[in-house]
Amino acid sequence: MARSMTFLILFSILALAPMCYCRRTYGGYLYPQYYDYSCPQAEDIVRSVVAKAVAKEARMAASLLRVHFHDCFVQGCDGSILLDSTGTMPSEKRSNPNRKSARGFEVIEEIKAALEEQCPHTVSCADILALAARDSTVLMGGRSWEVPLGRKDSRGASLTLSNLNIPAPNDTFPILLNKFNRQGLDIIDLVTLSGSHTIGNARCTAFRQRLYDQSGDDQQDSRLDQSYASQLRATCPRSGGDQNLFVLDNVTPTAFDNSYFKNLLAYRGLLSSDQVLFTSNKESIELVKKYAKDNEVFLQQFAASMVKMGNILPSTGSRGEIRKICRKINS
Repeated sequence: MARSMTFLILFSILALAPMCYCRRTYGGYLYPQYYDYSCPQAEDIVRSVVAKAVAKEARMAASLLRVHFHDCFVQGCDGSILLDSTGTMPSEKRSNPNRKSARGFEVIEEIKAALEEQCPHTVSCADILALAARDSTVLMGGRSWEVPLGRKDSRGASLTLSNLNIPAPNDTFPILLNKFNRQGLDIIDLVTLSGSHTIGNARCTAFRQRLYDQSGDDQQDSRLDQSYASQLRATCPRSGGDQNLFVLDNVTPTAFDNSYFKNLLAYRGLLSSDQVLFTSNKESIELVKKYAKDNEVFLQQFAASMVKMGNILPSTGSRGEIRKICRKINS
């Protein structure tokens, strides 16, 4: 009888435990149902504001996805990228990967204001970033996924780590893989998450070197299709035009699909860090071919890799806070 009772108690605990996407963190769990009782409208509110922003400007979807990525790669998914500079803390917005390119902060603040009105001091800015990234992907045609929730917001930021950890457009394959590995991500995540470049834009300054002087020999990158390079040079001159924008995927620039990988097969990856996925590593090359062949396989793995990335060192429990305003810590 005692053994039967013990089994029933254990079964009940397991049945009630968060399943599937739960991730043990410092001080607690992340799980999709985190706000079901404290703020059941949370996901609807995020989705509504993101949809409005993307309808106004399709590019915003890529911007919101990128902000979540750049947040997680610095000191975990803790909303540190959203903080403005103070007298004692320089903002991550000032780092080389973010300066003049990271955007969408006003959308996050709009979401936060709506959530504070509905559920004061409940939903973290870090969770808003994770949800907004998912909703942006879906709005552009990607597959949805359950977002594990329960992150707290950091009380600080790191300009130094932002400069060191975030992948750069001219990184070699070993450097890219090392940056991903340091975050607990593998080569599958590297290739898959790079597929987010199926939407969005890059500035001329991010790839100019490929057009004019890739290896210090005054020659274009040999891994870049010549006709594509000619098109790019028309509006990305050798000097000037640094902020001129170019779509990362010139086939279906506003559709979240596998065209990005098809472009790599044709040596039409815009950034050097894109094209190296198809030129530098046997396993990476096979993954590019696999995703170029099967859009559904890519979309399914992208959802899984986003969940994995969203679990990078999140603050939970007593670590961190719920900011009232995303751009500054609570006073």
